[in-house]
Amino acid sequence: MKQTLFLSFVCLSLNISLSAQETTTNTPISKEDRILSADSLITTDARLDSLYQTLPEVMIMGERPIVKAQQGKLVYDLPRLIQNLPVDNAYDAVKELPGVTEMNGGLQLAGQAVTVILDGKVTTLSIEQLYALLRSIPAERIEKAEVMYNAPARYQVRGALINITLKQSINGVGSWQGELYAKYLQKHTEAFEERASLLYNKNKFSADFLYSHSHGRRYSVTDKEAVHSLADGSIYPMNTYEVGHARSHTHSFRIGTDYNFAQNHQLSFVYNGRYLTAHNRINIAGTQVSTTRRNSTDWLHNGRIDYRTPFGLKAGAELTYYRSPSDQLLHSSMLDENLDFFTKDCQRINRWKFFLAQEHELKHGWGLNYGLIYTTSLDNSFQYYYHPETGEPYPSSDGIHNMKSRRREQTLNLYAGFNKSFGDKLTLDASLAAERYQSPVWNQWDWYPTLNLNYTPVTGHILQLALSSDKDYPEYWAVQDANSYFGGGYSEIQGNPLLKPAQNYQLQLTYILKNKYIFSAWFNHTKDYSVQTLYQSSERLVEIYKFMNFDFRQQSGIQASVPFKIKEWLNSRLTLIGLWHHEKDSDFWDIPFNRTQYYGIAQMNNTFTLSTTPDLKLTLTGFIHSKAIQGIYDLPTSGHVNIALRYGFAKNKAILNLYCNDLFETGQISPRIRYQTQHVTNHYSCFREFGVSLTYKFGGYKEKSREDVDMSRFK
Repeated sequence: MKQTLFLSFVCLSLNISLSAQETTTNTPISKEDRILSADSLITTDARLDSLYQTLPEVMIMGERPIVKAQQGKLVYDLPRLIQNLPVDNAYDAVKELPGVTEMNGGLQLAGQAVTVILDGKVTTLSIEQLYALLRSIPAERIEKAEVMYNAPARYQVRGALINITLKQSINGVGSWQGELYAKYLQKHTEAFEERASLLYNKNKFSADFLYSHSHGRRYSVTDKEAVHSLADGSIYPMNTYEVGHARSHTHSFRIGTDYNFAQNHQLSFVYNGRYLTAHNRINIAGTQVSTTRRNSTDWLHNGRIDYRTPFGLKAGAELTYYRSPSDQLLHSSMLDENLDFFTKDCQRINRWKFFLAQEHELKHGWGLNYGLIYTTSLDNSFQYYYHPETGEPYPSSDGIHNMKSRRREQTLNLYAGFNKSFGDKLTLDASLAAERYQSPVWNQWDWYPTLNLNYTPVTGHILQLALSSDKDYPEYWAVQDANSYFGGGYSEIQGNPLLKPAQNYQLQLTYILKNKYIFSAWFNHTKDYSVQTLYQSSERLVEIYKFMNFDFRQQSGIQASVPFKIKEWLNSRLTLIGLWHHEKDSDFWDIPFNRTQYYGIAQMNNTFTLSTTPDLKLTLTGFIHSKAIQGIYDLPTSGHVNIALRYGFAKNKAILNLYCNDLFETGQISPRIRYQTQHVTNHYSCFREFGVSLTYKFGGYKEKSREDVDMSRFK
């Protein structure tokens, strides 16, 4: 009934027959939620992969071109794309780029993972920390966005890349500029965010400061319907009702300075920090009765120094320190078994990165680049079990697994590339990188070729061919020999010390018509693709979540993003995606699989200009996603409708946003498994979200901001 209501609403409001794309509008959660929340398809854990995603979006303002092709990249006028949208931070702005999708709180470009960097600088912050930083950066700071379906080696990133360039000033009188921001949202429980940003410019020196505080509560309900079959032929119904309560505080802060000796001659330093505290309480009734209490704290410190010269030399160093202690108290009873223990665990990462790069502009339109990047990390982690009453440590046994680990990883990357302009119509950018990865398990060299070819037959028409290769390294905690319990103890997360890095190859063809209609087709093959999957053990009553390498994952797809407008009162864009998805694993426990699925996604975004004086705009978005698969999961059809009202006042210095996401509460899916001996359905709670935000700019606010650190492999 909800799906029918959703489709009818979209058809009537948007005057189309199909106007949607599926996505899960989850917000990132803390690591303790990742342990206590089960499903890789549903949780907002950045580590967990899924097919459930948001669609590429394109907003065209007027008839002026919003995109142009340069060597190996597409350059978008992002401020124009978002100027009439209720977008107030860099993360939401990136989602408006054509081809960008959102998956469980993470970003993708044309169906593959994408790295977002600021001002061309790549750091060692994780994906989760990067997104937190992007959400804290005001959208007003963005100057432009560079999109690369496969990044040349000189960017120190493999695969898809989005480079956000921020506004900067080199010379000028001393001035203070800034922005204040506040947000309140209600999604069954309340949450808040406050943000302050300052920028100081004087002559060749500039400094910026950013502080963000997000806090609030979270409520969730999960109904599990499962039938558990054991190898001896016994069958057990496993029906549980789980209620979760959580509260958290996150403080993010950064300080950066730049000194510009001259044009393209700059010395810069930036510090990023984060402090997070979170508390979770889970109560489960039904076949299993349990209570779980979990507390956690995160500390992140990241410092980076960069030096850029006018003759193309770039050098830099970066240090990241991350510490994440947590504890959990679990009391559980199920049938004849009881679990009672107190655990303490901690992940501590020290990571260093050094790089040296050189670029040359040669005669006749040729360019040459080469360099090296060295990264080393030390992971000190532990997990211990204790008796909840006496505090005495438990020895390791079948049900208890203590762990203490010290792992070092080293990566050396050497690359060389060239670019060439053949007149005004054809550009070529190619590179080759050789990388040595050394860990306690792996020690090998790999080659990574990339190729970007842009052809502009006539003005406004762009054809781009991209060939890329990449390797995706597993998270630090995923390769630890550690077991963690959640869901009252029936669910167990197991580490995999033998987890292999995944190797990805992709071919992409993109055509841009009249600088605004975007069509693309692609094929990718990922060897040793890994994702956290669920398996009901045939030996004991426990469902196991574990990162495992599949034989491969393949995807081929086509996509069309079509914007249109009606005079000055309506701007719309329709995005359609068709996908063929194939996953195979010949040694998946005792139930190997080889599955394929065709599915479609559609989305339509509409911005109505209700008034220019005062500045009042309404945004309406609808999307739908057909059935899909992930591993042995079946993902049902779903969709949702979002609506937002934007009011600009005080000479555009203040912006008030009112919004409601998932208006009909149809955005959350209930994934199911019906594969051989596996029988599980998880029904997750779904609540509409109401919110209001206020942004105020002062001092002219010609801002800039910094890059993020790769923390994607942290816990």
